[in-house]
Amino acid sequence: MSDDEEYSSEEEEEVVVEEQQQETKPAAEAKGDDPEFIKRQDQKRSDLDEQLKDYINEWRKQRAKEEDELKRLKDKQAKRKVSRAEEEQRMAQRKKEEEERRVREIEEKKQREIDEKRRRLEEAEKKRQAMLQAMKDKDKKGPNFTITKKDSNFGMSNAQMERNKTKEQLEEEKKISLSFRIKPLELDGLSADTLRTKATELWETIVKLETEKYDLEERQKRQDYDLKELKERQKQQLRHKALKKGLDPEALTGKYPPMIQVASKYERRVDTRSYDDKKKLFEGVSIVQSFAKPFIQTKISVAIIILIPILASYNLKGL
Repeated sequence: MSDDEEYSSEEEEEVVVEEQQQETKPAAEAKGDDPEFIKRQDQKRSDLDEQLKDYINEWRKQRAKEEDELKRLKDKQAKRKVSRAEEEQRMAQRKKEEEERRVREIEEKKQREIDEKRRRLEEAEKKRQAMLQAMKDKDKKGPNFTITKKDSNFGMSNAQMERNKTKEQLEEEKKISLSFRIKPLELDGLSADTLRTKATELWETIVKLETEKYDLEERQKRQDYDLKELKERQKQQLRHKALKKGLDPEALTGKYPPMIQVASKYERRVDTRSYDDKKKLFEGVSIVQSFAKPFIQTKISVAIIILIPILASYNLKGL
């Protein structure tokens, strides 16, 4: 609480008292010098002063309490800010270490691939040398190859080997992993301060683990959303591709790929001719008929024109 507020409250008290005195002064002059009236006025004034003092004390206490609470909240906020900055620094350091580890793993993987390629080349060279040696030693009987025994997990990837593990093997691996991660607590013979320090460390560890868990869950949510969006984009692209090829929109988005087209739909033509038409066309009859048909029709028309007058004359003679 500041000095200005104290002075203002005291000035307000003086103003209230002066107003009360000014209000009671005319009444006292009107009543005269009555001692009983003066006594009552003094008693009333003292009661009012006591009430004002109590009110001011309560207000000051409430003000001090609010200031203490505000100070405590500010201290708590400052501590939280410092702890958050430290946690962000630790997270940045951890991310840096993870990035370095990832780069190191990539380099190790490349080195392993190079070593594996070199090993395969060496084996191929050894096989070639063995074949050349076998060709030189044709006179010797017996096989020119060796059979190596393979275990049950030969040719299987790590994921397949993980899936083929039994429940007992998984439980054993889980126990071994937990034995490395979970360390036993040794609390015997520790003092109270040491126990408090240990409890604080455990609490910080729990907070850290919960924070990492939350970050991983949020990261998984974002990755799931990205995967769904990418799958939807792929599905839309496959639909457009199927429509361009003249297929069903869902032909390329199914579980199995569509059937391979051996001919384009634009190259296929439907022949509506019958077997006889095709046979005549093959034998050449249709071509002859197509050329002879106009001449035959012309001859028939000429014969009809000549025969009609002759037949008419015969009919007239008969009559």
